[in-house]
Amino acid sequence: MKELIEKIAKVLVDNPDEVKVNEVVSGSTSVLELKVAKDDMGHVIGKNGRIADAIRTILRGAEKKVNRKFILDIIE
Repeated sequence: MKELIEKIAKVLVDNPDEVKVNEVVSGSTSVLELKVAKDDMGHVIGKNGRIADAIRTILRGAEKKVNRKFILDIIE
């Protein structure tokens, strides 16, 4: 999932070299920390959080396949 989130974010931002995804695993939960450039925060979050919600929807779909809970944190 880490690679998928990274690819999605790199397509959305103006500075793809600054996209970093860190995965913190705790039991059956994975927290994906997405870090982008300050100028690109709006691109990743979207108007009214729609893009961030769409990325989280993709993660929810994958949860059932891999039997793991994913949480997306967008970090500045």
